Amino acid sequence: MNKKKIDPESSPWAPFGIQLRNFREARDLLQEELAPLLECSASHLSYIELAHRPPSRKLAELADIALDTGGTMLLMWYQLKNAAILEGFPEYARYEALAEQIRIFEINLIAGLLQTRAYATAIQMGDVRQGGSTQKLAEDRIAFRLARQRVLERTPPPLVHVVLDESCLRRVIGGRDVMIEQLLHLEQLATRPNIVIQVAPFSLGENRPFTQATHLLTMQNRKVLAYGETEQRGYIDRDTKSVAALDSSYDRLAIEAHGRAESLAFMRAVRRDLEWMST
Repeated sequence: MNKKKIDPESSPWAPFGIQLRNFREARDLLQEELAPLLECSASHLSYIELAHRPPSRKLAELADIALDTGGTMLLMWYQLKNAAILEGFPEYARYEALAEQIRIFEINLIAGLLQTRAYATAIQMGDVRQGGSTQKLAEDRIAFRLARQRVLERTPPPLVHVVLDESCLRRVIGGRDVMIEQLLHLEQLATRPNIVIQVAPFSLGENRPFTQATHLLTMQNRKVLAYGETEQRGYIDRDTKSVAALDSSYDRLAIEAHGRAESLAFMRAVRRDLEWMST
């Protein structure tokens, strides 16, 4: 049977259709077999794969479940539905959803994968109040961030290693109650066997290897991708030499930062200080 080639630039929804078809074929499923799992007809699925019709959010969610994509299709749906996400980041999020290992260093703010809804909302509403966003864009960004966190519930889950600069814990976002909830959430995540959270204390000073937030993804083929951001856009670095340098710096950071148990104690101490201040 001749398979119709899809031009990724033919429609805004063409990349979604191409990726959906790739996932389906990788699992040796016919459209007639997948369609019932997506609660649609085979013809409707065909139209979506060919980008003749836009998918619904529900279909994207069902596709992620049926094809075990780690949340990729819902992430793509959010990306294509609106332009609220920083340019370059949705591409990173698609790789992140499939990565075997996720390593993050964050400054000033808790890493997005680890944020509570209240914490994420406080950040976005602050941008709205300052005139940098609208209510609708803020809501889209919050939904995208929470959808991205589904990667943590994937089976099997990825190995996640996050190093937070001390500033992430000290900077109160959304008020004390929101921050206390966020710190409790970090403590709970830190007890999971596949998640390591470390704190890079201020005392590292100039010896801290990174000066800006950094993301490293190890894919199933052992390829390592790096991601960074400017104020205007995000970008993925695939260059072997530069990624290897970042990889080495991350290893050094993990050695210099507080250990796993010490970091958990540090987070608890910061939370208890906030609780005491709020009484």
